[in-house]
Amino acid sequence: MDQIKLMAEVRTEQGTGAVRRLRRAGMIPGSVMKMKKGGTDLIKLPAHAFMMAMRGRTGKQVLVSLDINGTQVPALLREMQNDVLKGTPIHVDFSEVSLSEQVRITVPLYLVGEPVGVKIGGGILAQALRTVDIDVLPGNIPEKIEIDVSTLNVDQTIFVRDIKLGEGATMVTRGEVPVAVVKAPDDAPAAAGGEANPEVIKKGKEEAKKEAK
Repeated sequence: MDQIKLMAEVRTEQGTGAVRRLRRAGMIPGSVMKMKKGGTDLIKLPAHAFMMAMRGRTGKQVLVSLDINGTQVPALLREMQNDVLKGTPIHVDFSEVSLSEQVRITVPLYLVGEPVGVKIGGGILAQALRTVDIDVLPGNIPEKIEIDVSTLNVDQTIFVRDIKLGEGATMVTRGEVPVAVVKAPDDAPAAAGGEANPEVIKKGKEEAKKEAK
């Protein structure tokens, strides 16, 4: 993961009124949880520069280098609060990290490919797990994990233990947890409690209808 560089300043403004004025001035209030000293530092960042740096980033836990009044602080973006109507960030929370020590994060899972059990067997693909927890060095944090399901046949399942992680990453989620399964149409309601992919389901049903004619 590329480290994003962000300029920030120590923030003295506190309270609802002061924070509103800060936002009107084009700044985003935030905080940094300190790793070594403990406690939390209040900061503010230029809103435009922050939004440009975050453009195209899908993951929440993004590695950044905060330049706080000239001091470089490696940190993870842990949480971002957005304006309900405008969708623009109104507050950001960071946590300081060591680039040589692993951190525990949650990574989203994305299924790619059309299972052979759907395309040919008329089955239905259900995703039973949307995220996994991993321990990884901050510089190697993936925005997402893609899982190829194209070889999955009817009544076959991909488990967490089947996921291949990059170097320096360790899986925390239990290996026996199912990630994705292809079920026969009649067994769809029992598909591991997962949420089915509507597009893939539609394709599977269309194939099944063709075979029935």
